[in-house]
Amino acid sequence: MAGALALVAGCGTGGKVSGGGDQQNGAKLFQGKCGGCHTLAAAGTLGTNGPNLDRAFGPPRKQGFKESTIANVVLDQIRAPSPPMPKNLVTGHDADDVASYVASVAGVSGTGETASPKQLGNDGKKIFSSQCATCHTLKAAGATGTIGPNLDQLKPSQPVVQHQVEVGGGVMPAFKGKLTDEQIAAVAKFVADSAGK
Repeated sequence: MAGALALVAGCGTGGKVSGGGDQQNGAKLFQGKCGGCHTLAAAGTLGTNGPNLDRAFGPPRKQGFKESTIANVVLDQIRAPSPPMPKNLVTGHDADDVASYVASVAGVSGTGETASPKQLGNDGKKIFSSQCATCHTLKAAGATGTIGPNLDQLKPSQPVVQHQVEVGGGVMPAFKGKLTDEQIAAVAKFVADSAGK
């Protein structure tokens, strides 16, 4: 990883992070657009589709990589993502803000350990916001993800949602074993009760 960071930071795909970025805006954007796929302890996100950012950047941080180097690596990944990460989740200054935020917090503890899904409790909306909002659109959760189906249009029943959350499909991971049965039932109920309203 250290070698890759050095190479990527030197190559770039469109310039460096300009002016440090607005980390407060970056945190908000990360939680709304990235957290469903990435684990980042500081953001309270537990996504598993993409890399665990604490584990990815903890070792380079310990090795002395500058925050600006990490920010530029993150920005390059935003600008030229590897599948299944979609292009243009954030652009322009927003991309700078997300990169700056991630660089300021990823792997700071150095352990790469993150919050447990148990800390989400059994609040369906909170679970959805943490685990699903990046990929799905659902007005009731303020979610505008476009990777997975628009749940307001689909209006799935609770059993359908519960089954999909348990077994996954396509780019969607299976959450059976990652979330408790109670959490899966809670998020399924929230989606079924809220979709299209």
